[in-house]
Amino acid sequence: MRPHLTLISHKLCPYVQRAAIVLAEKGISFERKDIDLANKPDWFLKLSPLGKTPLLLVDGEAVFESTVICEYLDDTAAPRLHPQDALQRARHRGWMEFGSAVLNNIGAFYNAPDEQALAARAAELRAKVQQIEAALGAGPYFAGSHFSMVDAAFGPVFRYFDVFDTIGDFGVFADMPKVNAWRQALAQRDSVRTAVGADYPELLSTFLQQRRSALSGRMAAVLAV
Repeated sequence: MRPHLTLISHKLCPYVQRAAIVLAEKGISFERKDIDLANKPDWFLKLSPLGKTPLLLVDGEAVFESTVICEYLDDTAAPRLHPQDALQRARHRGWMEFGSAVLNNIGAFYNAPDEQALAARAAELRAKVQQIEAALGAGPYFAGSHFSMVDAAFGPVFRYFDVFDTIGDFGVFADMPKVNAWRQALAQRDSVRTAVGADYPELLSTFLQQRRSALSGRMAAVLAV
């Protein structure tokens, strides 16, 4: 009998999306409970040692950290999203960590205080995307026709740019045919699309406008036109 799963989440957290994507890919039913990270409930703090989302409750027992949650799900439910070969599995785990590094770059990008810093952070993102371009094969997914954990890790990465692209062209994906094709394939995948609510673009836009950053300044200029 499958355990009862509750995913404790925040609507904008990209790491929550990873877990939600993996759950959807495996066809596992689960309850989703959103919390306000600015006002964390006591019950959540008692369950989460790091005070972060996502948190997966397995029959009430807490599993924390998105990578650990995804690995647990891959160990306990089919279909397997990691490769069978140990070396390839290690390689995929490395690229998942790379995806986390890109998320850190994205945070630095939307928090950049001025245009010079914004341009520098965009260049750093482009350098990361160039590395991904060199690693990709024929597609449509990271490992070819098989949707993997790396795809689950990068779906939330690319989703940010759906909103960034409405603000301006930062040149991050220019002349990157493989990455652009991968981004499009992930955007069309049901598990990736349903990992967030319909209000995600609006919530992210509001969040970005409140950063008092160079990017939020650009957003204000776009809205003023």
